[in-house]
Amino acid sequence: MTLFSILRRFIPPYRKEVVLNIFFNLLSTVLSLFSFAAIIPVLQILFGIADTQLASPDWDSVNTLQDYLNAAKEQIFYFIGVQINQGGSGWVLFLLGLFLVFMTLLKCATTWLASYFMIPIRTGVLRDLRHQLYEKIVSLPIGFFTEEKKGDIMSRMSSDVNEVENSIMASLDMIFKDPIMIIIYLATLFALSWQLTLFVLILLPLSGWLIGKIGKSLKRRSNKGQEQTGEILTQIEETLGGLRVVKAFNAQDKLINRFDRLINDTRLTFNRIYRRYMLAHPVSEFLGTVLIAILLWYGGSLILADHSTISAPEFIYYLVIFYSIINPAKDLSKATYSIRKGIASLERIDKILLTPNNIAEPASPATLDLNNLTADQPLIRYDNVSFHYQPDRPVLRHINLNIYKGQTIAFVGQSGSGKTTLVDLLPRFWDVIEGKIEVAGIDIRQLLTHDLRAVMGNVNQDAILFNDSFYNNITFGVEHATMEQVIAAAKIANAHDFIMATPEQYQTNIGDRGSRLSGGQRQRISIARAILKNPPILILDEATSALDTESEKLVQEALDNLMRNRTTLVVAHRLSTIRNADLICVLQDGQIVEQGTHQQLLQLNGIYTKLTQMQNT
Repeated sequence: MTLFSILRRFIPPYRKEVVLNIFFNLLSTVLSLFSFAAIIPVLQILFGIADTQLASPDWDSVNTLQDYLNAAKEQIFYFIGVQINQGGSGWVLFLLGLFLVFMTLLKCATTWLASYFMIPIRTGVLRDLRHQLYEKIVSLPIGFFTEEKKGDIMSRMSSDVNEVENSIMASLDMIFKDPIMIIIYLATLFALSWQLTLFVLILLPLSGWLIGKIGKSLKRRSNKGQEQTGEILTQIEETLGGLRVVKAFNAQDKLINRFDRLINDTRLTFNRIYRRYMLAHPVSEFLGTVLIAILLWYGGSLILADHSTISAPEFIYYLVIFYSIINPAKDLSKATYSIRKGIASLERIDKILLTPNNIAEPASPATLDLNNLTADQPLIRYDNVSFHYQPDRPVLRHINLNIYKGQTIAFVGQSGSGKTTLVDLLPRFWDVIEGKIEVAGIDIRQLLTHDLRAVMGNVNQDAILFNDSFYNNITFGVEHATMEQVIAAAKIANAHDFIMATPEQYQTNIGDRGSRLSGGQRQRISIARAILKNPPILILDEATSALDTESEKLVQEALDNLMRNRTTLVVAHRLSTIRNADLICVLQDGQIVEQGTHQQLLQLNGIYTKLTQMQNT
């Protein structure tokens, strides 16, 4: 990844601002040259260096650019001489002071305007990057997050994005401004004395090589530092999520020691990064001072020996311009260091942005219609479905199942038998490895995931709620819902009464992940959300397994209301909740080994009977 590729990637939407920034930087640099130029006549007046009488130049004899520059210089000195004769040297010094103030005012104004148009570029690129990253995170399949550390993903979305802002984006102004200044100043130096300038350019590659040598490993170390930051966030997230277990097993000291080792290693890494980074400024300043000293010795020797092509005042002007190159050169070297750090973070961000989505959308999507099914046509069909997360560990093997409209199908079995995976394949949270799943006779891989999931509702064992109001949690994913519809859904879900008992009723904030609610209340809010969506297909994944008896009764009543007149797939932990299911499928080792109604399975005296007896005892 190069600076050019970064600019080509992020800058195009901001072409207008870039052009204006470059224009005002160019103007600012030219104005600074004019303000510096006042030093020549000031020196001539103060030290009486100019003794010759100058005449107004003959403009008719001007043919070349060099002639024009010489004529312009003679015209300026002629005008100054006239002013000295008329008003005296003090008057001319006053005029030169006013000229210097005015040109500096213009230079400062154009410098500010250049920065003014740079700000929307920086903030805009940062906004675009955050948007792309968040959009990608939301669109990636669930499988991506099972293979990545949550803390590392958070680090890339926060620390790495901030590093891009603090390094690459913060360096854009220097990248656009400093090369312009350096080029114009060098061109002016060549115009003043090409011999001196060539002498200086021979020394510059050596200083550039030294600066590049210092920053060679900065990118690699920055990458390591961001990875360690991700590990810190991962441990913090795991600690907060498992704090009850940590305290129950008296494992505080163990985690503290592990955390201390991690933050100490991170500290050492960033010590090396920042020490190397901070070396750029003093090294470039030292090298610049060495160049000035060599130039002062060499140019001064030529003038004293009367071998120089420029006068003493012009040589001072030459030194002022050359010294003015040092600051942009230092800033440019500092920007180079910063960009290397930023590129390391940007590459970590790109690992997310460039991750392929293996849940592919069809090129020519089919249209889903659930209303024209015949009585003997299944609404959902699992056709020889097999699936695995790892090739050597199959989770589902050759599942064949027909589910008809309006049926309630329950899946039971020991933990790890594949129940949740079986229902997760239906909304394409994962794609089947073998076989196919059909909805209304259409392979779900031929449907847009948006259209497929639009006909499904989901209530999980762990109610997923957001740090927002009751109203916004219930209407999540449903556009333009009215308050009357929300209240009706809450009443069906047995949630209306406890919502009305809160201070702000439906506008009451429920806290992080619904932390201000009990488990049964959280579950009823998620049921109300599914009721409001009104999906024809409903997936219940152990929706009552984590509740006490009283809460389970209220939630089960809400679920019964929700399941009415819908096709429902139920992953059951408590077998008492699925006695009235139209079909119960018993899974073992990824296969359906028994199926039938509650009474039929009890008569088989097989696995289902044993599961029932275990729960009864």
